[in-house]
Amino acid sequence: MNRRSRPDFEAYAGDLFGEMILADSAGVGGVAAKPARKPLARFVPGVAICAIAAAAAAWLSQNYGVPVILAGLLIGLAVNFAATDPRTHDGLDAVSRHGLRGGIVLLGFQVTAMQVAAMGIVPFAGLALVMSAALIAALVAARVTGQSPAIGLLGGGATAICGASAALALYGVIGRERVDQAQFTLTLVILAAASAIALIAYPPLTQMLGFNDLQAGFLVGASIHDVAQAIGAGFAVSDAAGAQATVVKLTRVALLAPLVALAALWIARVQPLPAGVGRARVPVLPGFILAFLALVALNSLIALPPVLAGHALTLSKTLLLLAVTATAMRTRTDLLLGLGWRSVMPVLAATIASLLTALAYAEWVIR
Repeated sequence: MNRRSRPDFEAYAGDLFGEMILADSAGVGGVAAKPARKPLARFVPGVAICAIAAAAAAWLSQNYGVPVILAGLLIGLAVNFAATDPRTHDGLDAVSRHGLRGGIVLLGFQVTAMQVAAMGIVPFAGLALVMSAALIAALVAARVTGQSPAIGLLGGGATAICGASAALALYGVIGRERVDQAQFTLTLVILAAASAIALIAYPPLTQMLGFNDLQAGFLVGASIHDVAQAIGAGFAVSDAAGAQATVVKLTRVALLAPLVALAALWIARVQPLPAGVGRARVPVLPGFILAFLALVALNSLIALPPVLAGHALTLSKTLLLLAVTATAMRTRTDLLLGLGWRSVMPVLAATIASLLTALAYAEWVIR
C-alpha cells in the first residue's frame, strides 16, 4: 500500500515532537511548491475535544477524588477514536507539544535555590540516594525483562523526579525511535496509579512506624511521584510534615534539568540510533528546560508575589493535564494492550526501590 492510499489515521504520525507524514511537496516537474499558509482554525477541533476530555477529568478529580492525571489518561484513551478524524490532528499535536513544555516551564515558579539549600545536607544526600535507587532498579528491571535501556530510563527517571511531567520531559530526549507511544502512555498510566496508591497508603504507614514530622515529610516527599500528591500526603500527616515534604519534593523538581541533560548524553551512548534513522530533535538541554531553569533563577533572585506562584501552578497543572490527555487520545489501545506485564516492571521496580530506600533512610538517618 503506497503513501497516498493509506487511511488518514495510519498516515497520521504526530507525537510529542509534532511530526506528520505529509504528501509529496514537489510540484509539477519536480519543482518544490510553496507551502500554502494554513488557517489557525485547523487547531480548533483537536484542541476543543482535548479540552472537553480534560475538563471531564478535572470534574471527576474535584468531585470524586480521582487523581486528575490518571483521569485525564483514562478518558483520553476512552475517546481516542477521535484521533481517527484528520481534522483533530493539528490541534492534538499542538496541545501535546506546547502543553507539556509550557507546564514544565511554569513549575520553575515553585522552586528557589534557597529552598534547596535550606533542606540541609543530610536530607539532600538521602534524596540523592532514593533517586539513584529508583533509576537503578528501573534499569535492572528493564534488562531482566528483556526491554531496552530507554524504557528503563523513562520509568526510573519519571519515578525519581516528578512523575508525568518528568516522563514528558524525558521522552523529549529519548525519542519515539527508542520508546514507542504505546509504551510511553502505559508508563504514564502506571505512574499515575502508583502515585495515587502512595497518597492513600504512605501517610498511615508513617504513623504505624512511629515516624516524627521530619521523617514522615522526608518519606512522602522523596518517594511519591506527583508533586501535588506528595505535598498532600505530607499535610495529611501534619503541617510540619507537609512543610518538610514540600521542600523535599520541590528539590526533586529542581533536579529535573540536570537529569534530562544526563539522560540525553547517556541514552545516546548506550542505545544509539541506527545510521540514517531519526535526527537530533532537541539539544542536550531542551529550550523548555532552559526556560525552567531561568524561572528558578528569577524566583530565587526576586521575591515574586505568592499569588503569582499559585496561578502559575494552576496553569502548569492545566497544561500538563491537556498534554497527557492529548497523548492518550492519540494512542492506539490495541498496541497498549499488547505490551504485556513486562512493560510495567520498570516503574513498579522503581516505585518499590524508592519507597524502601526512603523508609530505611528516614528510619536510620533522619532524626
